[in-house]
Amino acid sequence: MNPTSASSKPSIFSGLIAKTKKVLKWLLFLILLFGAIFIYWKYFYTYSEGYRAGLLQKFSSKGTFFKTYEGELILSSVSSNNNVAIASEKFFFTLANKALVRQFDALQGDNIIVHYKQKNAVVFWRGDSAYLVDSVKLKR
Repeated sequence: MNPTSASSKPSIFSGLIAKTKKVLKWLLFLILLFGAIFIYWKYFYTYSEGYRAGLLQKFSSKGTFFKTYEGELILSSVSSNNNVAIASEKFFFTLANKALVRQFDALQGDNIIVHYKQKNAVVFWRGDSAYLVDSVKLKR
């Protein structure tokens, strides 16, 4: 038996194992990178932002483990006397800025304008809605 042929077999296998480990490390890195990009896009990327105006119908704190402030705004295309909304739809939102809680409590039942940021999906500790409201002002 030739001693050089016996020593060359482990080097072929060790080279193949080293290349396989390198490919698997790159594959794992790419999976983690695409996973991080997907999670950012799905839960933290701002899809849209804008303003909504309407009547603040409901504002409450809710949640079992993570308490969040949730609100309901009535958007009306036609209004009548005495602030009664006709042909309306509801806009559900989560309050992103906890410093605004007192303002929302005082404005319940009034016509307001809110600024919101819409995310692609909801994260359970951030609230029930993809619409995060960060400012409010009274509609004149």
